[in-house]
Amino acid sequence: MRTAEVKRRFLEHFKAAGHTIVTSADLPADDPNLLFVNAGMVPFKPYLLGQVTPPYRRAASVQKCIRTLDIDEVGKTTRHGTFFQMNGNFSFGDYFKEEAIKLAWSLSTTPVDQGGYGLDPERIWATVYHDDEEAYALWREVVGIPEQRLVRRGKSDNFWSMGVPGPCGPCSELFYDRGPAYGPPGGPEVDEDRYLEFWNLVFMQFERGEGVGKDDYPILGELPLRNIDTGMGLERMAALLQGVDNIYEIDETKPILTAAARLSGTIYGANKGDDVRLRVVADHVRTALMLIGDGVTPANEGRGYVLRRILRRAIRAMRLLGHTGPVLPELLPVARECMAPSYPQVAADFERISSYAYGEENAFDATLRQGNAVLDRELAKTGARLAGSTAFQLHDTYGFPIDLTVEVAAEHGLEVDVEGFRQLMSEQRERAKRDAQAKKSGHAETGVYRELLDGGGPTDWLAYQSLECDATVVAIVCDGGIAQTAHQGQIVGVVLDRTPFYAESGGQAGDAGSLSGPSFSGEVLDVQRPIKGLIVHQVKIVGGCLGVGSRVHAAVDSEWRVGARQAHSGTHVVHAALREVLGPAALQSGSYNRPGYLRLDFSWRGGLSAATRSEIEEVANLAIRRDLPVQARFMPLAEARALGALALFGETYDENVRVVEIGGAWSRELCGGTHVEHCAQIGSIAVTAESSVGAGQRRVEAVTGIEAFRYLARERDLLTRVAEQLNAPREELPDRVAGLVERMKAAERQAQQLRERLLEAEALSAAAAAQNIGEILVATARTDLDARSLAELVRSRLPERPGIVAVSSPSGFAVALNQAAQEVGLSAAALVRRALDGKGGGNARFAQGKAPADSTAALARITALVQSTAPDHRH
Repeated sequence: MRTAEVKRRFLEHFKAAGHTIVTSADLPADDPNLLFVNAGMVPFKPYLLGQVTPPYRRAASVQKCIRTLDIDEVGKTTRHGTFFQMNGNFSFGDYFKEEAIKLAWSLSTTPVDQGGYGLDPERIWATVYHDDEEAYALWREVVGIPEQRLVRRGKSDNFWSMGVPGPCGPCSELFYDRGPAYGPPGGPEVDEDRYLEFWNLVFMQFERGEGVGKDDYPILGELPLRNIDTGMGLERMAALLQGVDNIYEIDETKPILTAAARLSGTIYGANKGDDVRLRVVADHVRTALMLIGDGVTPANEGRGYVLRRILRRAIRAMRLLGHTGPVLPELLPVARECMAPSYPQVAADFERISSYAYGEENAFDATLRQGNAVLDRELAKTGARLAGSTAFQLHDTYGFPIDLTVEVAAEHGLEVDVEGFRQLMSEQRERAKRDAQAKKSGHAETGVYRELLDGGGPTDWLAYQSLECDATVVAIVCDGGIAQTAHQGQIVGVVLDRTPFYAESGGQAGDAGSLSGPSFSGEVLDVQRPIKGLIVHQVKIVGGCLGVGSRVHAAVDSEWRVGARQAHSGTHVVHAALREVLGPAALQSGSYNRPGYLRLDFSWRGGLSAATRSEIEEVANLAIRRDLPVQARFMPLAEARALGALALFGETYDENVRVVEIGGAWSRELCGGTHVEHCAQIGSIAVTAESSVGAGQRRVEAVTGIEAFRYLARERDLLTRVAEQLNAPREELPDRVAGLVERMKAAERQAQQLRERLLEAEALSAAAAAQNIGEILVATARTDLDARSLAELVRSRLPERPGIVAVSSPSGFAVALNQAAQEVGLSAAALVRRALDGKGGGNARFAQGKAPADSTAALARITALVQSTAPDHRH
């Protein structure tokens, strides 16, 4: 039974049982605590937690999920996958244990020809929480599972909570006995490979208190409404129904694995290490397809970094399997064919998906080349151990994987300070986490804001209607907690019952302005929305004292808002201009704008020529000159999509959305930002930069309004000064500058030719002065030129007998051996380390290290080392 059919039967089963079928949410999580949806219940959390009234009493979904915490286990076990699909059915105060158990059992055991999965009921085991007598009795008496296949387990296995105070409850898991070929008998307590878990039924009926771990917390009492949250792993069920050993061999992954084996000349099943790598490739290529399909693009942080790591792990695994050619152009189309039956959009959007993936592979190949060059230089400088800071620099600056650094260092006989590397990585993550938390929530935990929202409701947001209003201080957040007052000099988070301030979102920076009262004045530095519905103002107390309950006057800086509106509308105009000039593939993937400035990231391969940049700028300014009208209106999401409104990949939207139109269909986007009423109010747009921000992704930067005028004035002044210095009319500047550049290049070529002649002369002199030490010819030299270049040049001048060249320069120390010297057992790496007191590195043919303090002594040491090992044939 194909995986798509397993999914279809699940949804049909629960639809027939009165469940509303809910489409899978995109993988990027609409949750400040998660990068990705990592469980089927995540989109339903507000309903399960009682924060939002659900629009239905019972629901079912097949949710796309990503888990990366156990990424290192991928391929090693039968059940760990980065991307997986969770079939789930949910009850919000409707049915409870008995119906949940019956529904799971009937779908699992109903014969295939009657719409079920046809699992043998005699091979299904069930576990229950140790004192959940109700569930035990239901399995025993209603379903009929014998006692020997009913297992009671403790809190760590069969009691669910979110890890924080809130809803919790016992759970019951279903396991299928795959037979003695997979492990010993005795049930899931003995072996969870033979007894494969395929369904978990959570009976959410209690409220838990503070605690740590999976089982150290108190149960505070019953919930007012009892909920059901179940999860059936789609890949695990497919593996059972398709009779394969693991989730990597089902129809949605095995073709990728088979293609990877063919490309690398590897036989799946012949070698355990190769099998793990092939599974990693199959899992990661499929995961990358689904992530890019949901709008994630490779980047150096956040979701984009996870995608980049997954892609590079797949490519690296193929390199280790011996395949040196392109990987993703061969494997990604196979993944598309595997997933299109369930997700047709990955086929429809494959051009965009593949452009990012293939671009990332090209970038990684360049990274490997660049990183290898840097690593070679570092290994030449170091002793027996590569510092963690060096490994971190290679990773952070060049994207060089730590496992590759370890492998290359080992080839040179060196270790890597992996613990030091991990410590630096941990410190970087903590800094990023603190910075992000401080910016978005004023150093407060999300839970603090959740309590404020639950207690006082959402902020009355007036940003579209007004620039000022009177308001009441609902809360003051300081040092991660709630405060009653704030005094002069403090910077605190302030929550008002109503506000005219725009909170940073949709790429638009938060407003600036002021709060004031009879005995208080404060400057609003930033405005954020840490959780949906609640707006927090970062306020510097300029004078007086602010207290909870105080009445204040909130006023947005009108000049700031004017500039912000110009920049945000300018972003839409530039986006439309890009698409008009480059075509619809130039789709926005991110943006940021503040008063007078905008930047826009978009999908595109290759840089833009100066002529193309000018054309984009001209199209944008023509729209401003035509004074196209700007209109914002709310409508259902389905209606907006039918109109062709563009949505930003990776963003989530409510069922009712705001559509901003500029010139009608010319620019129509989903947007919650503030905008001008007519394009002419933007003033003008000047494109200031265009650059790459990742594989297949470009960035345009521009200034608007008065900042555009100032930018053009500075450009005019700069041009005037250059013309004056060159004593040339402006129109002649390009030719004059081109002439100067050509003369400079000619001078560089002459200098290089001179260096090469000097190097050749020094090489001839050093080769002629070489000493005979027994059977070994030894040439030594000091130079102000490059030590490596001279050493290799002298080596090429030596006769065909064992020869050694040692060169010292201010830039380094190098030793080169010809083939004959290597054949008699000599090694350049060994000679360098002994000459430089254990420092330096390389191989038998060539080695180098830092310039010694005493070059004469170092060169003499090379000669002495050869004398001590060479036989004397002078007689």
